[in-house]
Amino acid sequence: MCIGIPGKISQLTDTMLAKVVIGGVSRDVDLTLVGKHDERGNSRLGQWVLIHVGFAMSVIDEQEALDTLAALQNMHAVEPDVGALLYGEEKG
Repeated sequence: MCIGIPGKISQLTDTMLAKVVIGGVSRDVDLTLVGKHDERGNSRLGQWVLIHVGFAMSVIDEQEALDTLAALQNMHAVEPDVGALLYGEEKG
């Protein structure tokens, strides 16, 4: 199964990597596919992205991110392996 996890960009680096918070855990995510700036030149800092295998695949709005996180948390109730994606390996 392939799954995208929403995360919020909390820090941009000098490279195309960013710190993204997912379920309270900060992770390094590659922004090559979405860029560090939007089409108007605004920073992506504080924006939500959909992440798959360490890459930000797309930018999503906050409501979509929160709805997806809620669905994943519900999924975690019946499939504990989802916890590793949401909360990091130590809580999975």
